[in-house]
Amino acid sequence: MTSNPFGVNLTLLPALVPPDYGAYAQVIIDEGIKIVETAGNSPGPVIKKLKTADCIILHKCTTIRHAQSAVKLGVDFLSIDGFECAGHVGESDITNFVLLSRARQSLKVPFIASGGFADGQGLAAALSLGAEGINMGTRFMCTVEAPIHHNIKQAIVDAQETDTALVLRRWKNTSRLFRNKVTEGALEVERTSTTGKFEEIAPFVSGKRGRQVFLNGDKDFGVSTPTHIRCIMKVLYSFILGMDCWTSHRFNP
Repeated sequence: MTSNPFGVNLTLLPALVPPDYGAYAQVIIDEGIKIVETAGNSPGPVIKKLKTADCIILHKCTTIRHAQSAVKLGVDFLSIDGFECAGHVGESDITNFVLLSRARQSLKVPFIASGGFADGQGLAAALSLGAEGINMGTRFMCTVEAPIHHNIKQAIVDAQETDTALVLRRWKNTSRLFRNKVTEGALEVERTSTTGKFEEIAPFVSGKRGRQVFLNGDKDFGVSTPTHIRCIMKVLYSFILGMDCWTSHRFNP
């Protein structure tokens, strides 16, 4: 797809059938990939393995305590994820205004800001708080080039800021998901389950089912993780989005 350098993500999370993360790390090394983003549980063994191949490692954190631990493990820079982010938000519920300020005060390595950023004004705010840049995920889903169904892009544009929900808190794996029929079903199981067994909610939060949403265009088919909705007003070409972020952050400091 490209001859240019690229990075990969390796997310370490609880799973019914845990992946062989060491094998994944070895494939990354064998393929000559030099930039790796890690997230989730403590990445110590993975970092140690990747560092033997001189990989540059970015680790995503939702608390300063975890960020400081990651620095001790040898990560090169950090992604500080506020409570606004999509997907796994952690269990501390700290928003970016507080978290980024604490990161600026406490960390000795560079960091970027993640969660709830969709335009140049957000970039300017993150830079003011001490970040070197921002992550934008959902915003790039709503670009012409994004290889997902247009119905999903339009659903994100049409949604309100209240159209996300937190699920899996009962299992300390809290995730922010797009609010739809499947998400509501998952929340009902979480509220009413008398056993607390993850197997009861697993069919609702299946990643395989969620991936199909982006292909078939049915927003109620499975769970998905867009955030910062309602701040995304239209589908753009990526280069126009980039120019908009650059110019609006330059002229609206």
